[in-house]
Amino acid sequence: MSDERRRLPSVDQLLQRAEIQALIGAYSHAAVVEAIRETLDAARRRIDDGAAVPDTDTLVQAARQAVEQAWRPTLTAVVNATGVIIHTNLGRAPLSAAALQAVTAVAEGYSNLEFDLEAGERGTRHSHVENLLAHLVGAEAGMVVNNNAAGVLLALSSIARGKEVIVARGQAVEIGGGFRIPDVMRQSGAKLVDVGTTNRTYLRDYEDAIGERTGALLQVHSSNFRIVGFTESVALADLCALGRRRGLPVINDLGSGSLLDTATYGLAHEPMVQESVSAGADLTCFSGDKLLGGPQAGIIVGRKALIDRLKRHPLARALRVDKMTIAALQATLLHYVRGEATSHIPVWMMISRPLPDIERQAQAWAATIASWPGVRQASVVAGESTVGGGSLPGETLPTRLVAVRLTESSQRGQEPAVVRLSRTLRLGAPPIVTRIERNAMLIDPRTILPGQENVLIEQLKLAIQAV
Repeated sequence: MSDERRRLPSVDQLLQRAEIQALIGAYSHAAVVEAIRETLDAARRRIDDGAAVPDTDTLVQAARQAVEQAWRPTLTAVVNATGVIIHTNLGRAPLSAAALQAVTAVAEGYSNLEFDLEAGERGTRHSHVENLLAHLVGAEAGMVVNNNAAGVLLALSSIARGKEVIVARGQAVEIGGGFRIPDVMRQSGAKLVDVGTTNRTYLRDYEDAIGERTGALLQVHSSNFRIVGFTESVALADLCALGRRRGLPVINDLGSGSLLDTATYGLAHEPMVQESVSAGADLTCFSGDKLLGGPQAGIIVGRKALIDRLKRHPLARALRVDKMTIAALQATLLHYVRGEATSHIPVWMMISRPLPDIERQAQAWAATIASWPGVRQASVVAGESTVGGGSLPGETLPTRLVAVRLTESSQRGQEPAVVRLSRTLRLGAPPIVTRIERNAMLIDPRTILPGQENVLIEQLKLAIQAV
């Protein structure tokens, strides 16, 4: 060991410092000792490379930073400046203020999750949203599980286990994260029978495939892709009519699912849950955290006899949701009942936001940013926001973007300054996620939530100074 390395304090010596003792109180003895050892090891390596011996205060500060870095929460709030409204990687749909309040109310104490207050006896968690769902979509009944894939799995397991389920070949899709309809079906114990071709399926294809072992007909909405050109598909109402003639239940997997008509806001029409129910689908499955704008959940609506059967299935307990999800979902559904979805649910507030509003905000931001040192240009450019989240593939909304370009003095090394700027923002507190195009960092005001504007501007100014 070199003489210089011997001048470093020992672990025990550092443990006697008041600042370190405070860290132990905040974290744990083992965590702090590990951080000190890592700090001393790093100091020894730097000394071997010719660096001076750090003083004790510097080592204490480094150990504190190591502990805080190692044990800070990894799940954190993020500012989404990308313009992707339902961003799967950023947690999908933000919750409304009412949904957040509802979650807090039931999480901070006890609740009547499974207790009937009027009868004074055990109740069911399904009761908190079932009537709301039935009222909103015109179904006989409804229930909630932890996501849409779970809803499809439960429906198939309950209705068609050991039987064949007929689906159009072009609908045997991958629904994200590597999960595929054939895999979900296999796990349910049902056997997939695909009919037609990738691009064209006719009603007679279903009819010809029905046999003694057929348990259900399945339709899957292509919510995350689109086939165009020489195509043919079977209308849900026609499939349901066939199901009734042959005594077979029809399950409709809508994927995202919407309670509002997206065409009203300049988008393609996304099949609505109400339309599925009125077309005669026996069960309709859809997500809670996409176009509905609520928490992650799989929602199943349809015939009461089938819903009751699903509730009794052993998988229902394994797939059930907790009190916080139910509270957030109930509050979200109440926005629809009151006709206030576009003014209270963040996803719909973003979708319905007028372009002139976005342009005014973008112009104000650009004017502020353009005056900062290090900024070569901050301008407003036309762009497109994306709905995202496996919804409305290829559909966009016109928006206005703030394009930020930095001066040449900010260009150090081979990496473009805007790339460093974007990374600095991602590593900030809170993290801000942007996108880069044509050597400019782009900010889309559409996905900046109310109350985040000041944080965005402050963090951006600090990040530009640091680049």
